[in-house]
Amino acid sequence: MRGPAGFLLCSLLLVAPHCTEVAAQEVQPDPKTPCANWMGGAPGYPGHNGLPGRDGKDGKDGLKGEKGEEGMQGPKGDQGEMGVPGREGPRGFPGYPGQKGEKGEGAFIYRSAFSVGLTERAPHPNVPIRFSKIFYNEQSHYDASTGKFLCSISGTYYFAYHLTVYLTDVKVSLYKKDKAVIFTYDQFQKNNVDQASGSVLLHLSSGDEVWLQVYGEGDNNGVYADNINDSTFMGFLLYPDLDVH
Repeated sequence: MRGPAGFLLCSLLLVAPHCTEVAAQEVQPDPKTPCANWMGGAPGYPGHNGLPGRDGKDGKDGLKGEKGEEGMQGPKGDQGEMGVPGREGPRGFPGYPGQKGEKGEGAFIYRSAFSVGLTERAPHPNVPIRFSKIFYNEQSHYDASTGKFLCSISGTYYFAYHLTVYLTDVKVSLYKKDKAVIFTYDQFQKNNVDQASGSVLLHLSSGDEVWLQVYGEGDNNGVYADNINDSTFMGFLLYPDLDVH
């Protein structure tokens, strides 16, 4: 290369080592670019972001933390809709029999009844006949010491008597509250034993008394009983007054 251009290039080459030494004392440039401090180009633009790196490996689980405090109970939620009934399950085996329960009372709780018989011959006239042979008197509504039935439950009652007649005629009446209600008469036939009977339905109020009595002066008192003949008197409640009980 000749001419002024060649001369200029040679001068620059001769001066370059001197510049390098001076610059080396101040700033250590990259040895690959000895004249970078005075021959550097314009700054470049920032490069594009690189691609994200791969996920790292999962770390080991830490120690279990302490149990936290229980939170406040929230408000009660709305009731949900009823679900569809499920399928019927299989039938189970029969269970063992239970223990026998205590005896209960009958459906008819109002009870009043008696059935009695005569033990003495020829009862006294004009007084209640005292039937002292007790067949049934569970409620004790009949008083054997007086011969009277005392009503404790207001209602409708049935009364009946069946008398053996011997030695003389019989005249008896059923009394309610000191008033004769029905009469029975039997004329005795000699060398024979007769029977006299009667029955009636009566409405009684609590406190009313009912009894059987020989009436007359004693000539018609053939009511009889012994070890093979009975004279009986009985009565029982048919149904109580519902407006009272």
